[in-house]
Amino acid sequence: MSDFLLSAPEGANKKPKRVGRGSSSGLGTTAGKGNKGQQSRSGSAVPYVGFEGGQMPLYRRIAHRGFSNYPFKKVYDVVNVEVLEQKFEAGETVNKAALLSKGLIKSAKSLVKILGNGELTKSLTVEVDKVSASAKAKIEKAGGSVKVAEESSESK
Repeated sequence: MSDFLLSAPEGANKKPKRVGRGSSSGLGTTAGKGNKGQQSRSGSAVPYVGFEGGQMPLYRRIAHRGFSNYPFKKVYDVVNVEVLEQKFEAGETVNKAALLSKGLIKSAKSLVKILGNGELTKSLTVEVDKVSASAKAKIEKAGGSVKVAEESSESK
């Protein structure tokens, strides 16, 4: 019968902290709010994030002018030549669809750049957004061809 009496483990149920109930409680007088100042007063609240006690806030002191290229930034998924050597067979076409199916890029919408780290011995047809000069040289040396998608859009 006593097997079914449930009780909380030791220390699970704590008594609430009762502030301002005399000095012997350890939270008397200032009630854990420190001495004086804005935060010690009743109804106190710092007006907003960045509030500096009435001083002109930093975000208003600094000029916000000029141009940021951030919204127009292009981020490329990078694939090295050594990875193409491992994942592709001779004569295959390396494009976004093939790279996506082999798990080398995250999305079909992402821009792809081939870099020249490693060696290539297979003849591959590469059709991506960008190719570094060293990667292009290695692909063509191995008997492959390179077709870059962005060359046509940049020449306009």
